[in-house]
Amino acid sequence: MGREARQCSIANALAVVGERWSLLAIREIFFGNRRFDEIARHTGASRDILAARLKTLVSAGVLVKRQYEVHPPRYEYTLTEAGRALQPVLLTLMDWGDRYVTAKSPPPTVWRHECGSEFHPRTVCENCGEPATTDDLTPIRLGKVG
Repeated sequence: MGREARQCSIANALAVVGERWSLLAIREIFFGNRRFDEIARHTGASRDILAARLKTLVSAGVLVKRQYEVHPPRYEYTLTEAGRALQPVLLTLMDWGDRYVTAKSPPPTVWRHECGSEFHPRTVCENCGEPATTDDLTPIRLGKVG
């Protein structure tokens, strides 16, 4: 008897952005590096793998590819609304990495909020504004239960 995987939006999202080079390419575009050579240099991805990941992100509607030079043809990548919506995910992943993986050395990048303080993301309830922890949340399965 085969096992059926749980239907899950996390799994669906990972199918689009869950590969290392995809997330690092998105990081670079957040940092303002929009051209292929800049993205390749700052991620360390091979050109063929990076080209494939960028193509997937464009197809998924995370990025838009725009030509900025005709001879030779050259392109830059910009974030769509879906791509910009990944910012809190990347900031939270970076914060987790700073705390639990890179913890013994200073973080390589910090973000400063416009108020002047170093920025650390946190998840809050949209309704009441209170911080949300695993103890405060209850999953409610909609649709097919697996």
